[in-house]
Amino acid sequence: MIPIATSDEYLSRMLDVPRPGGDSVLAFYEHRLGMICRDPKLMLAPLDDHLTHRGDGVFETIKYTGGRLYLLDEHLARLKRSAAGLSLEPPCSWEELRQIIIETAAAGKEPVGMMRVLVGRGPGGFGIDPSECPVSSLYIAAYRFTEKTPAWYAQGQTGFRSSVPAKQGYLARIKNANYLPNVLMIMEAHEKGADVPFCFDDENNLTESSVANLCIVDSRGVIVIPELNNALAGTTLLRGLELVRDELAAETRPIREEDILNAKEVLLLGTGPECVAIVSYNGQKIGDGKPGPVSKLLLERIDNDIAASGIPIPGLS
Repeated sequence: MIPIATSDEYLSRMLDVPRPGGDSVLAFYEHRLGMICRDPKLMLAPLDDHLTHRGDGVFETIKYTGGRLYLLDEHLARLKRSAAGLSLEPPCSWEELRQIIIETAAAGKEPVGMMRVLVGRGPGGFGIDPSECPVSSLYIAAYRFTEKTPAWYAQGQTGFRSSVPAKQGYLARIKNANYLPNVLMIMEAHEKGADVPFCFDDENNLTESSVANLCIVDSRGVIVIPELNNALAGTTLLRGLELVRDELAAETRPIREEDILNAKEVLLLGTGPECVAIVSYNGQKIGDGKPGPVSKLLLERIDNDIAASGIPIPGLS
């Protein structure tokens, strides 16, 4: 027979259960409690939160390094747009949410890491109707992130065409909590022994990768961004283009598979990698098979921009 525990017995057993990944958790916040905690065994979400069992919520991931949060306000602006797409509001003001992020990062006591911010429909039932949930949920976690080494960037990444289709346009443009297609792409990458999946829409146009944006440098030296009708507009992509706009031309147009193979460079831009070169695609070299000058320039500019414009974390910057 399975024992029926008292609250004290259940909590005691819970605190004894091994917590995979717990050593990477620095600090977290849960709005129902209104407190920050550093014990990963207490980082829990209600099973009946629609975020948990329906994926009814939105999220952002924010990098910090040198004790500075990068593109914090840009990430929050996108979170607000995503939430509006689901007719969702956080359980506090957006100004309060911003401050909670900063304080949670500070509580982690390390100058390098990632912030995960999730706004969910909230607990209240196991149905699908949002009216079950009287108050939305807010979960924020600071966790360890190992920065990529110069050798990693110098080696570049390998790309392949994923069999996973692009998300529906309106869902692709909302950073929602349903990332099952992205998970399938990463599983496929492991199976193929490659790094970066390339996703295409029904018209065979490039959309994005699993967790980052893709673009190419064409034969003219122009940065070409795929039309983002079925993809999320990345904060790192948009900021990177802004940082080099006086030196490099950029345009948006459909990108086909032959454009990738004929490109001088192929670039992956996102919160984690910042900017890394894709040096081969489906086993075929891109350019000379080495990171090119545009990828190196963008990486340098983004690194400098973090130090120059990142939001200081009290006690860590």
